[in-house]
Formats: sequence, structure tokens, C-alpha cells
Amino acid sequence: MTATHTRPQAKASVGSAVKDVLVLMLLPVPLVVAALPGAFAGGGTRRWFGGRGENQRADAQAAKDAAAAAFYELDTAQRDLRISIETITAVDSSPRARKVAEDFAALGRRIDEVSHEYITAVDAHDLDRDDLEPSAAAGARTQLTRAKDELVRVKGELDRFAQGLGTLLSSAETQLARLAPAVERARQTLLAASNALDAVRASGLRADDLAARLASLAPELTKMNQGAGQHGVAETLQRADRVLRDAEAVRAEADQLPERAAEIDRRLVSLRTRAQALTTRAGQVEPVLSELRRRFSAACWQDLQPVPEQAAVNVRQAEAKLAEAAEARSEQRWADATSRLSTVRALLNTTDEAVSAAGDRLQRLDAVAKNPQAEIERTRFAIRDAQRLAMAGRHTPDPRHARPLDDAVARLERAIAGLDERHPDYWHFLTETEAVRRTANRVVSAIREELGGGA
Repeated sequence: MTATHTRPQAKASVGSAVKDVLVLMLLPVPLVVAALPGAFAGGGTRRWFGGRGENQRADAQAAKDAAAAAFYELDTAQRDLRISIETITAVDSSPRARKVAEDFAALGRRIDEVSHEYITAVDAHDLDRDDLEPSAAAGARTQLTRAKDELVRVKGELDRFAQGLGTLLSSAETQLARLAPAVERARQTLLAASNALDAVRASGLRADDLAARLASLAPELTKMNQGAGQHGVAETLQRADRVLRDAEAVRAEADQLPERAAEIDRRLVSLRTRAQALTTRAGQVEPVLSELRRRFSAACWQDLQPVPEQAAVNVRQAEAKLAEAAEARSEQRWADATSRLSTVRALLNTTDEAVSAAGDRLQRLDAVAKNPQAEIERTRFAIRDAQRLAMAGRHTPDPRHARPLDDAVARLERAIAGLDERHPDYWHFLTETEAVRRTANRVVSAIREELGGGA
């Protein structure tokens, strides 16, 4: 009986359990989970402690997210600023740049400190733990908020430091922007110089000095190619500029070398012809001196006595230098050839002036001996012109102008009086009248400068 009574009860119990399972399967999933017996206690599942606990957990999670965002922003800013600092230190070795690098390193240490505090706070609190107490969540929120505030504060310091880099960073970036183009220009100029040198040699000119100068740039090119990483931006820029300048000079000289050789050839011919002509003219000085000695006093020609001998010496020296210049030209020593030709030209110019002076002296003395009055009137006109300008708009002249003009008048009168001597020194007379005219011209120039300044 007992057994008979027990079997229906067991059957009813099994049927009830099946029915319960079917009902639970038809419920929405969240309700299924909530209805399971293990959801209330034990079994390692989350322990629910009401709305206040969940709010504490959410606040702590929000603080964690805010701290993570602040940490990310600080880390990003530090990475960006490190690039700027490396740019500056790669280019600039000044005390100011070194101070910036030291200050950035100090900032980096403070960043490491607050980052460590943040990481410690994150590691200390598992906000996903099922049995997280409200007090633990509140403590986590406080610690994470404090870590976030420190991260934000140091980020502000970092931003202010970055703003102070201004001119240093701008200058460094400008130099870096110049680096690649400068190196490339230097390489291209070297190539152009090498090509120009090859073209010159192909024309039959050796250009050994240019080749040596170009070869001396090889070590500089090697260092330039090694780059700023090994030698620094500033030094590499300077090296590129130096290579560019020196290679461009070689290229320009190589391009000009054929014309330079042709010009030296023309000058050799021209100066040789001129030396021959001066030899002929120097031989004509002695007859001129004889005429001067015969017709004029010794004071008129004594200074010309050495001209024939000195002219001959100068022409011989010029011819010797011409031979040296021709030899230098044949050996393609262009600088030596040019230097010798310059010496020849100076010698011939001096000789030409001395030879011309003798003939000019005779001509001028002839003219003044025949008609000294023309020279006198010419000089008086210069004085009167200066006097009129000195009196323009004035009742009395400025002493600064009147005194030299009065002295000039007296000097002219003395020169005129000297013509009445038995053997007048016409050359002295001519030099005196020239000096008087120069004085009058100086006064005129001074007055005009003053009038121009007043205007």
C-alpha cells in the first residue's frame, strides 16, 4: 500500500518537475537566468547587493575610463613632443637647446611617476569582480579619479612646455626641410662640375688644377652621403653648402677655360705688338728732349731726362715677362700666365705715360710760349665763375669760400709776373694755373654741395 501510494506520488512529482522545466524554457532568457536556483547564492556567480552597489561600480568604471583617456592623451602628447625635441637636438647644440632637452627629460620623469600611479590604481581594483563591495568600488573611484587628475595636470605642464618651443622648433624644422634639397643640389653640382671638366679635357686642355680641386671634394662628399644621423644636421648642411659652392666654382671655371685660353692668346699677341710700338716711340723721346733743351729753360724739361733710358728698361722687362707668360700658357698654367700678362700691361702703361709726357710737354710749352694770354684768361674765367657763385644771394661772401679764391687770385698774379723774366719758366706757369683752376673748382663744388644740402 505504501508502495502503491508512493508510486502515484512519485509520478505526480516527476510530472510536476517536467512541467516546471517546460514553463522555464518558454520564459524570456533574462527571466530564465533569474529563476535558476543558483542565481541567488553559491555556485561562484555574482552576488547582487542592490542598486546602490551597482551605482558605485558604474562610478568606479567611469573613473577608470576617464583615467584611461587621460593616460592615452598624455602618452600621445609625450610621443609627439619627443619627436619635436629630437628634431631640435639634431639641429641645434646651443645652450638653450640643451636646456630644453634637460627640461623635457625632467618632465618625462614626472610623467613616469603619474603613469605609474595610474597603472597601480588600475591593477589594484578588479571592477569586474562578482563580489566587489560598494566600499571597494568607492575607493577605486577615488584612487582612479586622483590618478586621472594627476595625469591631466602633467598633461597641462607638457602642453605649456610645448608652446614654449616656438622659435627653436621652427628653426629646426626649417633646417631639416633644407637638408635633403641642399644635399641633392650639392650632388648635382658636383656631377655638373665633373661633366664640365670632362668636356674641357676632351678639347685638349688639361685643367689639372681644376681636377685636383674637384678631387679634394671627395672626402666631403663621403661625409655628406653618410648623412645627418652620423654628422648632425647643422654640420651636414654646412658641408652641403661648401660642396655646392666649391663645385660650382670648378664648374664655372671649367666652362670659362676655353675662352680664358683664347683670351690669353689674344693678350699675348696684343701686348707683344704694343711693346714693339713702344720701343719705336721711346726712340723718339730723345729728339723731343733736344728740342725742349734748345728752346726752354732747364726747369721745363729736367724731370723728363730719365724717360728714354727708363722706357728702354721697361720695354725689356715687359718682353721678358711676355716670354714667361707664353711659357705658362703652353704649360697651361693659366693663373701664372694671367699674372705675367698683368705685369706686362702695367710696365707698358707706365712707359706709355712717360713717353707721351715728353711729347705733350713740348706741345703745351709751345702753345703757352706763343700765347700765354689764352691760359691766363682761361684761369681768370674759372676764378670769376667761382666768385659769382660765392656772392649769389649774399652781400658778402662766406670766408670759407672768399679766402681760397683770394689766395688763388694772388697766386695767378705771381705766375703771370714770372713770365716777365728773361728766361721764363713756362712749365711752372702752367702748373700754377692748373693749381689755381683746381682751387676754384673745389670752391664751386663745396658751394653746390651746401646748396644741395639746404634744399
